[in-house]
Amino acid sequence: MANATVVATTALRQFAFFDVHPVKDAHDLASSPEIFKNASEISTVVSSSAGLLAADIHGSIHILNKEFVSTTSWVAHVGGRVMHMAERKGVLVTIGEEGAVRGSLLKIWDLGKMDKRNQAPVLLRSSKVQPSNKPHPVSCFALSSTLSFLAIGLADGTVLLYRHLDQSLSPTGSLTALPKTRTIHESSPEPITGLGFRELPNPTNADVKDNNLHLFIVTTNSVNVYHVSGKGSGGSSVLLDDIGCGLGCAVMDWRAEKIVLARDEAVYAYGLQGREPPYAYEGYKSSIHTHLNYVIVVSPPTTVVTTSPATRQLAAQAAGGDGDASRVTVFDMENKVVGYTGMFPEGIREVISEWGNIYILTNNGQLTRLTEKSTSAKLSMLFAKALYPLALSLAQTQHLDESYVADIHRQHGDYLYAKGDWDGAMTCYLKTIGWVKPSYVVRKFLDAQRIHNLVTYLQELHALGLANADHTTLLLNTYTKLKDVARLDSFIKTESRRSGAAESNGDLPFDLDTAIRVCRQAGYFDHASYLAKRYQRHEEYLRVMIEDAGKYGEALTYLRHLGAAAAESNLARYGRAMLDNLPEETTQLLIDLCTVSGPLTMPEAEDTTPQQSSTPANAPSYLSYLALSRVPAPEDKVEEFKADEEEDLSEPQTTQPSAPTPSNEKRPSPTLYFAHFVDHSSHFVHFLESVAARRWGQSLSSLPSSLPNASSDEDDDLEKRNQAAVWNTLLELYLDGGTPEQQDKALKVLTSDSLPCDETHALILCSIYSYTRGLVILWEKLGMYEDILRFWMDKHNASPSEPSASTEVVQALVRYGPTHPHLYELVLRFLTSTSELLTRHRADVEKILEHIEKERIIPPLGVVQVLSRNEVASVGLVKGWLMGRIKEAREEVQTDQQLINSYRLETNAKLKQVAELEDPMHAKVFSVTRCSQCSGQLDLPSVHFMCNHSYHQRCLLDHETECPLCVRQHGVIQEIRRNNERMADQHELFLADVQDNGFKVVASGFGKGVLNMTRLDDVTV
Repeated sequence: MANATVVATTALRQFAFFDVHPVKDAHDLASSPEIFKNASEISTVVSSSAGLLAADIHGSIHILNKEFVSTTSWVAHVGGRVMHMAERKGVLVTIGEEGAVRGSLLKIWDLGKMDKRNQAPVLLRSSKVQPSNKPHPVSCFALSSTLSFLAIGLADGTVLLYRHLDQSLSPTGSLTALPKTRTIHESSPEPITGLGFRELPNPTNADVKDNNLHLFIVTTNSVNVYHVSGKGSGGSSVLLDDIGCGLGCAVMDWRAEKIVLARDEAVYAYGLQGREPPYAYEGYKSSIHTHLNYVIVVSPPTTVVTTSPATRQLAAQAAGGDGDASRVTVFDMENKVVGYTGMFPEGIREVISEWGNIYILTNNGQLTRLTEKSTSAKLSMLFAKALYPLALSLAQTQHLDESYVADIHRQHGDYLYAKGDWDGAMTCYLKTIGWVKPSYVVRKFLDAQRIHNLVTYLQELHALGLANADHTTLLLNTYTKLKDVARLDSFIKTESRRSGAAESNGDLPFDLDTAIRVCRQAGYFDHASYLAKRYQRHEEYLRVMIEDAGKYGEALTYLRHLGAAAAESNLARYGRAMLDNLPEETTQLLIDLCTVSGPLTMPEAEDTTPQQSSTPANAPSYLSYLALSRVPAPEDKVEEFKADEEEDLSEPQTTQPSAPTPSNEKRPSPTLYFAHFVDHSSHFVHFLESVAARRWGQSLSSLPSSLPNASSDEDDDLEKRNQAAVWNTLLELYLDGGTPEQQDKALKVLTSDSLPCDETHALILCSIYSYTRGLVILWEKLGMYEDILRFWMDKHNASPSEPSASTEVVQALVRYGPTHPHLYELVLRFLTSTSELLTRHRADVEKILEHIEKERIIPPLGVVQVLSRNEVASVGLVKGWLMGRIKEAREEVQTDQQLINSYRLETNAKLKQVAELEDPMHAKVFSVTRCSQCSGQLDLPSVHFMCNHSYHQRCLLDHETECPLCVRQHGVIQEIRRNNERMADQHELFLADVQDNGFKVVASGFGKGVLNMTRLDDVTV
């Protein structure tokens, strides 16, 4: 069976992954550590959490530090030796012999506590290992990592198991109180050569299905497994294989999941399911050890399989050593490589794994350290031999960062690319995505013969969501140039579906804008429209359908289902093109968009056949649009919608997005779409009239009472501006049409008081189109009566022989003159400007002069100046009028002279009275006999005032010193004077009055004494 096994073995490559360094004593650099000089006395060496543990044949145990200096030592087995040791969680278990005890002795020590009496660790338990009356030596033992189970193998093939060992180590227990042993295996006369617990796997190790605790049992002729704990534990051991190994040639791997056996023909590994593929390494093996992920095999240098000791000794002597010469081989069983092979002619005493290094103790006491090379150095060795798969395996074993693994794939790909293996190189490059720049790979496969590999790489980039716009462009260009429509369909549709839930987050596997752009450029309009509709790129969809495919009907139907916000922005961009091809349908859509607040419902019948609209020879200038619609287009707003089902590129593009729910969205301004109607005047008129009627209830005809009004949440100022823009543009279109019907409509707009037409703007339009009736109406509405008169005057001057213009002037004066007197002078000048006009309107001139005289509009001198400016009017025309004016003037002068004389007489009398009062030598005689207050006969006591008023003393108030009658009159006069004084200080008000009527205000100021005011405070009474 061994020969058959050799055929199925796996060959191992050899590398120098370890550097060899001799270890010297800390105090004597010329020799090896002092503790190992007598290597023959060292019985066993093991690693522990406290340091390196070395036991000798005298029963002592030493704890060594990194300089191999003993820090603690004690005699563990008196008069005997230590044969086996193991440490877990600071607890040391030793098995040895003592002179006073027959058989093997088990002792348990607490390395964390020291006995003050002998400075040795505290001994927790001590018990004999004796399953029967006939003792047998202990060949091997195993201790679980949790210290719960202890298995001891005897030379007679018996295996003893201690359960719950950790629970029996309480300080209060007896020194010999250990759990009762249980014999779990008997294979007499085959001795037990190896034991090992298969530990519970890590929770993260998902590959391991069995999480129970098992014990591997190895004899010289078999490998067995025993279920220690968990479901189904107990029972008898199960045979895994009927081949075993020698003593010291079985060890658990570094993960404690498998047991490794070293036999002469190969190295075997066993798991719970049995033997795994062996590793070819022929030759005699004396022992096996583990170090991290490595397995260390100690054997003589010869690889010849032989059972003759004499032959092995001769081979050893041929190698340059004695019969104990040994070879040390370090295996990496996971990566199937040999990391080190070395000869030690002196023979191997112990192999130690501690502090991350391998230490080899020879029989002559020399200690050698094997230091593992750095991972980068090991990878460099593998790269030099182009062993990239092995390098990847090593990187995964070392748990290197993904960036290092990706770099290995890159180097492997470069190697294959240089050899011309394009497919293999691309397989490696695909594993570098996310770590190596895509441009590094893309540049290598731009050649036409490698284009298919490039497609594979670009597809994977998109599948992982790492592609940018350039990658999408390159991939789609590749599809289109290869005319590979099937793969293009597959890419677009598969990637669209693969995005799945990521679509709602906007995380697409490719650059959508680039994909649509490339499809459009290549002429694949169906693919471009599919992508645009699939991902709700409404603008792109409409651009494809209108600019590329020319499917205006489908675009119009799509716009109706988008909703107001999206349709608003897109119609602002494509409205003209839609009107050029579907004028009726597009006009109706624009009307609905500007008048409906809810969804844009489909009309009952809509003809989507493109129609050629007639273009007028001279398009209107649309002055109102240029002046009033300078409103920037709003930001593109897109309403989100969900497609009912996946669309196929083979299906007609007629599936529409679901209608949005009704909302109270603000309706767009109609001015946004004015420019689109440049070549569609009739449709423009229909659009404006419909918007005015349906949006604001404004029309030239009678309207039903159910017409909608503007929503209350819309801005009033903006709505007023929109209304003015609509009606201004309508007026321009009516005037531009020139037909009688349109002229009547224009007149209705101008005469209406309810329509919000801008009068100044309308005046400009009527002037441009020479619409006389409109001009007159607007001048009347604006109060520009003088402009009306001057208009008819100018018209008469242009055609003097036409009497209608001058007649219109006289009629206009009759209408507007009574409220605007200044027009009479203007008309008088006009009628007397030529002899023909004066002859034709002589009676009208006389009426005008009579009205001027009656209303005192112009002074006579002003009339004379107007008539005398030329030789048209004769003196006889105004002789009677002038005589009457002169007579009235003389009468006024005479009346004014009489008033002046009376004022002078009164003033002289007052001055004389004042002089008498001021003269102290002039006596005042009071001859009043009646009281001025009560009109009764005066009697004493009485009071007389200088003003000739007398009163009973009882009729006056106490301490009253002024005449009650005169004081009131004087108070009124004084108040008037005070007001005049205040007016004299208000210069701004006086100057403003002077500007309006200068002479009159100045004369009034002199009359009131404002200009020569004497202060009351300065007047002496």
